Amino acid sequence: MRNETNDRDALVIGETRLRSRFFIGTGRYPSPAVMLMALEASGAEVITFAVRRVNLGCAEDDSILSHLADRKLIYLPNTSGAGNADEAVRIARLAREAGLGRWVKVEISANSRTLLPDPIETLRATERLVKEGFVVLPYASDDPVLCKRLEEAGAAAVMPGGAPIGTGLGLLNPYHLGLIAEEARVPVIVDAGLGSAADVAQAMELGADGILANTPVARARDPVAMARAMRLALEAGRLSAEAGRIPRKRYATASSEPAGVLFGNAGGEADSRRRPT
Repeated sequence: MRNETNDRDALVIGETRLRSRFFIGTGRYPSPAVMLMALEASGAEVITFAVRRVNLGCAEDDSILSHLADRKLIYLPNTSGAGNADEAVRIARLAREAGLGRWVKVEISANSRTLLPDPIETLRATERLVKEGFVVLPYASDDPVLCKRLEEAGAAAVMPGGAPIGTGLGLLNPYHLGLIAEEARVPVIVDAGLGSAADVAQAMELGADGILANTPVARARDPVAMARAMRLALEAGRLSAEAGRIPRKRYATASSEPAGVLFGNAGGEADSRRRPT
């Protein structure tokens, strides 16, 4: 069941309980030191990285992972670069054999220009990896039908994109993301296309269970400050969603009752009858 836990703030993926709902990437930072400070500011417990960037022959000494060895983190290796299900499955197996764990983010791009995920190959890879015992988090388009199919295939969470990877365009289709969150029985992690803390808050207000960000943090003018801003926006957006926003209306509604007004009536008719002096 989705997010059913005694701890209101915990996020459950597979059999793992997470305190943080912020997943963060490790690429494109100005330096490893900045990456570590941004990770600390984000509060993230799950980090993602492309398997193709890791030295699988000696993962513990890898230039990326060696900086994270003393931290208690969950690795979410992704299959970025895979062009089909066969390649994604092969990458996931290599990552597991290298000791990077059972979690995998399935990422299969259909087009090198847009990097949009291939829905058919993503579903195929998810089905196969679930059967092999992986905790599968597939990156998908903001298609409610596809996300439901991925859930039915056994995905531990679904990761719809807000916009194409690295564009910073924000949530291009809030309606679809809202539908995905409403219908999902597994956690929904909004991934890709985020640009700022405002996008994070919006995603959480739509009902998302968490977000994944890399480029908007790593390429910000101040990555550490952006990581903290997104962390706070995530918390604020979640609280706002739980509080329940007021309905949108076409016309204004006074916050005070019309009874007891000092001049005229609430509709302003008295003012409209006044003549200039």
